[in-house]
Parts: sequence; structure tokens; C-alpha cells
Amino acid sequence: MRILPFLPLAMESNWANYKHLQTLSQMLLWTAVLALALVAGTHDLPKAVVKLEPPWIQVLKEDNVTLKCEGAHDLGNYSYSTQWFHNGSRISGQDQSSYRFKVTMNDSGEYQCQMDQTSLSGPVYLGVTSDWLLLQTSQLVFQEGETFTLKCHSWKSQALNKITFFQNGNPMRFSNNNSWLISKANHTHSGDYYCKAFLGKNLHTSKSVTLTVRGPKPSNSSLTLTVVAAVTGIAVAVIVIILIVLAYRKQKQAPANPIDDEEAAKTEAENTITYSLLKHPEAVDEDTEPDYQNHL
Repeated sequence: MRILPFLPLAMESNWANYKHLQTLSQMLLWTAVLALALVAGTHDLPKAVVKLEPPWIQVLKEDNVTLKCEGAHDLGNYSYSTQWFHNGSRISGQDQSSYRFKVTMNDSGEYQCQMDQTSLSGPVYLGVTSDWLLLQTSQLVFQEGETFTLKCHSWKSQALNKITFFQNGNPMRFSNNNSWLISKANHTHSGDYYCKAFLGKNLHTSKSVTLTVRGPKPSNSSLTLTVVAAVTGIAVAVIVIILIVLAYRKQKQAPANPIDDEEAAKTEAENTITYSLLKHPEAVDEDTEPDYQNHL
């Protein structure tokens, strides 16, 4: 006679409960980590910033340009070693935070820098043109309310006369001053700009530049409300998970049904007796032999 091995259901149930509780604990841990990351931020090095002097993103061949690499803090009297990059390639021989050079056509492209106490800066584009006249701007996209300047620039900064600025083909400003200040920009200032001017006796026209004026930047209060809402949502999620874990553990720690305990004990006793009889069959023979002899 063969008896199937007794299956330890209680142990399997406890293991399943443990795995489930472990999963909930991991969810709680990752949620807490995310909340801390949003509230405290990261500890990465601050990004360096590349600035152009003068600020124009378009220049003419043989213009002098100065690039400056700035960190998050004032350097004081200490000069950090600086690495410069042009279109992703390291510029050899340049380790100062200020980099001045006379541009050629090969100098067009993106510039980045990195200092000892900063991470790599974002790219700043510098366009180099070979022409007699160029309309210069510090950027191509502005926010409403900002002030910006347009400059009608000549090759080798030769004198200009009778300068006219155009927007979308319409003359907007006549002057002998080669700069046009636009204050409190709005959406009506979006469009295509160029300039015309006399260089000596010859009239020249610059290439067109497209400028865009977007809506105002979000206020600091709006940004603060967004951060507060995000952190609050995460905090609520953490609390819900904690409550679920506590309720689950409380349910598992509650006393079992007495009837179930009684039946389990009875079953275990029967299994023990059966196992004992199978293991020691001679005990049964010894008990039954005297009765057989008395019967005879």
C-alpha cells in the first residue's frame, strides 16, 4: 500500500503571501524614490553655458567673435580649465573660458564647452556668411514682452547709408542707424526680416531672416503649482500603497477559523498514525497473534 506524500499547503500559502508582500514593498520603495527625485532633484553637475560676444548668431566672414564659457557660480580669481567643442569635435589648444577668433567659412556650426565643475553645455549655433550685407539677430525665437535688436551689418563693418529695415516685404524703418530696437515684442513682430543699405554708391540687400514671437513664458507661480500637484499625487499614491500593505498584513495575521484548525489537526493526526503503522507493521502482527491462539 502506498500513501501520497502530504502536501505542506500552509508553507506554500505563506511563501505566496511573502512574495506578494515583497512585490508591494518594492512598489512602495520605487514610489518613494520617485517622490524624492522630484522633490529634491538630482545632484548632477550644473551645465555650462556658451555665450556669444557680440550676441549675434550670424556673422560675416572675417568678423571677430568671442565665445565665453560660463558655469553656475562665479569663478572669482580662479580660472577653471575649459574644453571647447565645434560640431562635436574637441578644439585643440583652447583651454580658457574665453575663446576669441576671426571667423572663416569653416567656422559655421555648433559650439559647446565644459569646465572642471560643470557638465557639457548645450549647443550654440554660429552661422558664417560671405556677403556684403547681413541682418543680424541674437536668436530666432523670442517670447512676448521681450526686447530684441536687429542689426544691418556690412562686411568689414564698412559705413552704411540710407538703411531700410523690412518686415514681410514692407519697409518698417528708415535710418542711418544700422540698429533697430524692438521693445515689448508680440505676435505681430513674427515674420521675415531683411535690410537694404547703400555701401558707397551701391545699394545692397541682405538675405531674409525668419523670426518668431511666441506666447509669454509660464510664470513661476504656475510652475510651482505644477510641482506641488505632482508631489501631492505621488504622496497620495504612497499613502494608498502603505494602507494596502498594512491591511494585507493585518488580514494574514488574523486568527484562523477554529473549525479549520480542528480539522487540520485531525487530518495531521490521522496521517501520523497511518505513517507509523506503515513504518512498523510488525507491531500489528504482535498484537493480533495472541487473539488467534486463544481462538483455537
